[in-house]
Amino acid sequence: MRRSIAATLLVALASCATHPATTMPAAPAPVAARSDTAFTVPQRAVLVAADPRAIEAIIAEGTQRSHAGDDLEYLTDVIGPRLTSSAAMKRANDWTAEKFRAYGLENVHLEPWKFGQAWTRGPITVRMTAPHERWLTAASWAWAPGTNGPVSGDAAYMDANTREDFDARFAGKLRGKWVLTSAAFPLRNPDGPPMTRADSVRSDSLRRAFFRRPASPFRDSLLTVLSAEGIAGYVGAGTKEYGLLNMSGSPARIYPFPFFVVDNETYGQVQRLLARGKRVTLEANIRNTMGGDSVTVYNTVAEIRGSERPDEVVLLGAHLDSWDLGTGTTDNGTGSIAVLEAARILKASGVRPKRTIRFALFSGEEEGLYGSRMYARDHASELSSFQAVLVLDNGTGRITGMALQGRDELGDMWRSLFAPVSALGPFHVRSGNKGGTDHLSFLPAGVPGFNYDQESRGYDHTHHSQVDTYDHAVIPDVIQAATVMAATAYQLANLGELLPRNAVSATR
Repeated sequence: MRRSIAATLLVALASCATHPATTMPAAPAPVAARSDTAFTVPQRAVLVAADPRAIEAIIAEGTQRSHAGDDLEYLTDVIGPRLTSSAAMKRANDWTAEKFRAYGLENVHLEPWKFGQAWTRGPITVRMTAPHERWLTAASWAWAPGTNGPVSGDAAYMDANTREDFDARFAGKLRGKWVLTSAAFPLRNPDGPPMTRADSVRSDSLRRAFFRRPASPFRDSLLTVLSAEGIAGYVGAGTKEYGLLNMSGSPARIYPFPFFVVDNETYGQVQRLLARGKRVTLEANIRNTMGGDSVTVYNTVAEIRGSERPDEVVLLGAHLDSWDLGTGTTDNGTGSIAVLEAARILKASGVRPKRTIRFALFSGEEEGLYGSRMYARDHASELSSFQAVLVLDNGTGRITGMALQGRDELGDMWRSLFAPVSALGPFHVRSGNKGGTDHLSFLPAGVPGFNYDQESRGYDHTHHSQVDTYDHAVIPDVIQAATVMAATAYQLANLGELLPRNAVSATR
């Protein structure tokens, strides 16, 4: 999932042992329920027919015989990180298709689409050589080139927001330099004293300023301007505590010069040294490989055919691709395994949905929702018959509720959907829109699209970082999420009506 996050780290439950069939442990410590929204819009009368026997079977299968832990371990430890266009991504497509078949799914296949161009991360070394020598933690930004050998240059902080300001202070002075173009991300010392109200106000102000920089046509042209200046490359900040890095990039924005990220602490140090008037020299050696033409990549798709209305579809989705600093566990191996496990639960429990329940594991999400957008494009003629799209992509945490994504008239419906699985709650239903993941690709067609709310479970730290690994998965939460997804999808598949369309602009 691509997003900027600055939330409080929550304590995670201890992961249970992973076996081919795992039983959900005793209920975890109570989690405070977020308050439901008091809806002001009239609620649509949607009859959610109770089917206690089917829901009991789903809950029993999901919580007593889960495969989630073992499948997640294989995906992340054996297959590993799944950068779109990589060989590992294709292995993940093939493996998930094999698992869907083994779990009894129908119409299992890979759907191809064309993706910008391939990029492969190579080795990187970065060190500071002045005012002292120190090897740095660093990673290349995706779709940025390498250095073709060690490149040494002074660091410079370029903070101009207009061409006039740039020409007055920086033009002709940046050749061969490693350029910083933004302030360090405002982080407090997590081991410091408790924050006072004044500290909180100041921190909130700094963060708002960081994310709400004024629009600047000059800033939009920086790649061209700085490339013409002949800079050595960009230096970015990791934006997290504890020396963690943050990763992104896309073939839609290929850099003309090297771009590497250092931890936020080092980035702040460089800025402080430059503010003192000290010379800072950095040396980087980066070896990346850029592909040429577009490449064929895949979404993995499977389904359980509906018994009465097979041409109407409830889609459960998650993105299978990931960044490659860690093993892509919480973003979004956990979501993908929850979808795979929901499929297994529904087949193994013997329930028969009236509508088709389709399962889609998308690629290309991290680079711009490309896989789900291509899926929506290729299935445009079917989308009028999609009951809903349900996506999981907010880390390893348990499902806590639903944001209604502009469909506040369905608040009562979602309360009714969660009611039969209340023992796995608590759950909230709230007014609000969520961005940054694949449900957005279906909104322009009017399909009701939703992204479940989840417990954070340290997602601020694992998201896009080098510690996005299996060790940070909370397996009981993944078990809960898969079970809740299966139950809510089943009930949506059995509604008496097809939910009305409502065109919503999808923005990332």
